[in-house]
Amino acid sequence: MTQSKNEGSGFAGQSGGGNYLAVRPDWLARGSEEALEPELPIIDAHHHLWDRQSWRYLFDEYVADIAASGHNVTASVFMQCQAMYRADGPTSMRVVGETEFVNGVAAMSASGNYGPRRLCAGIVSHADLRLGDRVTPVLEAHITASPRRFRGIRHITVWDADRSLMNPLSAGPPGLLRDDSFRAGFARLAPLGLVFDAWLFHPQIPELTELARAFPQTTIVLDHLGGIVGIGAYKDHRDEIFTEWSRSIRDLARCENVCVKLGGLGMRINGFDFETRETPPTSEILCSAWRPYIETCIEAFGPERCMFESNFPVDKGSSGYGSVWNAFKRLTRQASSGDRTNLFSGTAARVYGLALPD
Repeated sequence: MTQSKNEGSGFAGQSGGGNYLAVRPDWLARGSEEALEPELPIIDAHHHLWDRQSWRYLFDEYVADIAASGHNVTASVFMQCQAMYRADGPTSMRVVGETEFVNGVAAMSASGNYGPRRLCAGIVSHADLRLGDRVTPVLEAHITASPRRFRGIRHITVWDADRSLMNPLSAGPPGLLRDDSFRAGFARLAPLGLVFDAWLFHPQIPELTELARAFPQTTIVLDHLGGIVGIGAYKDHRDEIFTEWSRSIRDLARCENVCVKLGGLGMRINGFDFETRETPPTSEILCSAWRPYIETCIEAFGPERCMFESNFPVDKGSSGYGSVWNAFKRLTRQASSGDRTNLFSGTAARVYGLALPD
């Protein structure tokens, strides 16, 4: 992985092509906000932990972001990010190291020594579904490594003809969701009660819809509102993209086995350019920019199939943790209490089967 020249100064790492925005603590400090409705329980449905060259974001860093935000994050779901794979053993099994690592972090949180919250209460890791039926021992090894917390698989299927959009760490071949071997492995998830998290770009949503229709018994979670791209070949086409994306989202929402994560709009690919401002965007600015996308998803899927996510530390390059959750709260001020419970915690707890204290 090629590293940014800024990383030695504590900035976020960048893969080849600048796939991650640099995290600038001094810049973020200019935009701190008081938490709105600090008592509202939140389950952060999607975040990462890793220790990459000059970019550490582990338990302490995540806890610090939560504490500084003032928001009531009661639990979280860890999302696959190629962290702490085993250094040896069969190649297909090395991915189990990520579950082993995160289960240890979850045990730290569950000890109560760091407060009442239950971070990494749900764990989504990776298995190469192209193994077909041979993926079953890998899935079973994940379950053995964390029987109370392991909840599913993310096999990234991101692809676009514009190669400048691709992250070398996760670039996939085109048409992977239609691949026979991939589908054979995918078929092994539902019998084990596992969820599939889908990360792709918005032109690929129809491929996911086909998959969801072919496997109606498998729970699928669409990450980051479907990967709305606004740079490269998609730059300056936001209105047309919104129309295309909205149509695809409404079609996908007809599949009752699919849920969607609301967030992940602070990435480089989204093209909002928040990181170019003199100061970080306020929650009001985020709310205004994100409203059309988030409201479209809530209308299409319903609050019972939507969940908010931080996507930290990836989105930390464009806004602070507190501002992200303030924006979500502003966006849902007119929603009922029951709908807000689903959006901020209920859907995530239910979909990922989180075992949380009463």
